[in-house]
Amino acid sequence: MSKYKPYPAYKDSGVEWIGEVPEHWSVKRIEHIAFTHRENITAEVLNSYEVLHYSIPSVQETGAGTVELGTTIDSNKLVVSCEQVLISKLNPRKGTVVIAKKDPDRFTVASTEFVPLIPKYGESISKFIASMVASAPFKQLIESRVESVTRSHQRVSPDEILKARVTIPPFEEQIAIAAAIDRETARIDALIDKKTQFIALLKEKRQALITHAVTKGLDPNVKMKDSGVEWIGKVPEGWNVLRVARLGVLNKSNGGTKQDNIDYGVPCVRYGDLYTKHNYFIRQTSTFIADSSVTDYTSIRYGDVLFASSGETFEDIGKSAVNLISGVTCCGGDVIVLRPLANNDPLFLGYALDCSLSRAQKAGMGKGYTVIHVYVEQLRNLMVTIPSQKEQEVIAAYLDSETARIDTLITKTQLSIDLLKERRSAFITAAVTGKIDLRESK
Repeated sequence: MSKYKPYPAYKDSGVEWIGEVPEHWSVKRIEHIAFTHRENITAEVLNSYEVLHYSIPSVQETGAGTVELGTTIDSNKLVVSCEQVLISKLNPRKGTVVIAKKDPDRFTVASTEFVPLIPKYGESISKFIASMVASAPFKQLIESRVESVTRSHQRVSPDEILKARVTIPPFEEQIAIAAAIDRETARIDALIDKKTQFIALLKEKRQALITHAVTKGLDPNVKMKDSGVEWIGKVPEGWNVLRVARLGVLNKSNGGTKQDNIDYGVPCVRYGDLYTKHNYFIRQTSTFIADSSVTDYTSIRYGDVLFASSGETFEDIGKSAVNLISGVTCCGGDVIVLRPLANNDPLFLGYALDCSLSRAQKAGMGKGYTVIHVYVEQLRNLMVTIPSQKEQEVIAAYLDSETARIDTLITKTQLSIDLLKERRSAFITAAVTGKIDLRESK
């Protein structure tokens, strides 16, 4: 932001979170420039074929509403009849804000967790209002005024939002500031998109590298043979294609609930951790249970492979990781444990049993609708390519090195994305609080 200059003169705003403001700006409550209005939903909306629905999840995920069948919408919604800024009163620290517009072709509704802010002086200042209420200091202000005590379900009163004091530049400046924010954030967002795509490509490369290594080996000149399985194709001579049942013994785990969790104790792997915290290997856990609870759980050893036996999607069902913790360790319920025979390298199995080829098989085994399940008998038929133990060790060492290099690139790229997001947030805050002069910016 070094290219932007401050305003020539400032004054004390009288508001702690704002500080000084340009001398000619006002500081007033939001209700001075916007009002809120609630229009109840009608039977006509509920019976319509399609509606545009601004829900909290859709706005958080895509920054927009989603088209849904009217019959799936409950009657407790807000009708969006004109352009307005929607700010969530639920968990204000997340800063869920969107400019909602009435769809000309279908009814438009919004979650009642949103507080609609309708500009008093025309839609042209919607972008300024949205930028202001989405700024970091405003989110902190509103978060400090929440009514509930649980962090996962904090709510703020709509009155607290409407009565919050904010900076109000002259109308023309509001337009100029909104336009400058659009330009700068679009530039930053384009950089973020490119870097995000680069991370996606790196992850694809890593997965392709793993799959090729555990199914074709590392020697490009090795003599190949038909695997006998159409979707596996050819494999190196000397390799076996085996069902998981031949690699060891599979059993469904037993375990207590999350209420047993403590800050420190015996390491415990829960099925949810396999989705969110472990990729291929379990080197440490963030979940622990007391020694007195261990008998209620399934004990696991170094080298055991853990499969998540339930989940939300077919793509993720059966996600697996190998336990590399040497000491006393256990796992909770909804986990299937494979205890491999001694002639298998744990690191190789970690890569092989969760490579893209294995994931595709596990996805095909999934059963269910709302919750997807995979069972021991199904996983026993999971096909995997197995070289000699020595070659398993060589392949695993190669993959450790190559995936570490790719992961370093991913980490560095993600760090640059985080810095760009911080810059984006800082620019918006500086713009709407008058720390930089954007009247003549282009």
